[in-house]
Amino acid sequence: MNSETTYKVPPAYSYSDIAKMKFNTLPFEGDWKELIGTPEVAGSWIIWGKSGNGKTRFALQLAKYLAGFQKVYYNSLEEGLKLSFKNALEANNIKSVGSKFCFHKEKLQQMRARLDKDRSPNIVIIDSLQHFRIKESDYYSLLEDYPKKLFIFISHAQGTEPKGELADEIRYNSDVKIRVHQFVASPVENTRYGGNKPYIIWDEGMRNAQIKLT
Repeated sequence: MNSETTYKVPPAYSYSDIAKMKFNTLPFEGDWKELIGTPEVAGSWIIWGKSGNGKTRFALQLAKYLAGFQKVYYNSLEEGLKLSFKNALEANNIKSVGSKFCFHKEKLQQMRARLDKDRSPNIVIIDSLQHFRIKESDYYSLLEDYPKKLFIFISHAQGTEPKGELADEIRYNSDVKIRVHQFVASPVENTRYGGNKPYIIWDEGMRNAQIKLT
């Protein structure tokens, strides 16, 4: 008796099959299109930078823009529900997108329970990866279990790179990789969606940072 499992092998796809497929994309315009391109709502992105360089400000500006297309969930693990987070929301006028932006502070299993609900947000921002405290297997399980959701990880930096082995793995696997430095968000390599131009997060902060270097 053959104890090996028998698998039914489906037909392989041809080019004509994928040509007919419809993908959930976001029609970015202006500065955002030049930075990122026309992204798909799937997979993962990673954004990293050192403290005080505009990382959270950029993450909230991105969240606000994304909320113009679809509902965004922001997992505020690092700042939680502190006054500093309230001030950051106000500074970036997040109230202008109303209920299209929602947030909480929660670990992996609670976040999964939220995402399992009907009509849960398809865009998830996790701030920060280091406070999320997940394993590499947890990261890949998120992508496999929620293939129609986009996960954006905010990471601390070590030098010019994302901090830690998991952050490095996520960078390798992500479609969009952005480094924030001195209030400028720059794509690291071209994104997989066509973007390649740096984005100025805060003009005054950028100018002040440059003055300190002279």
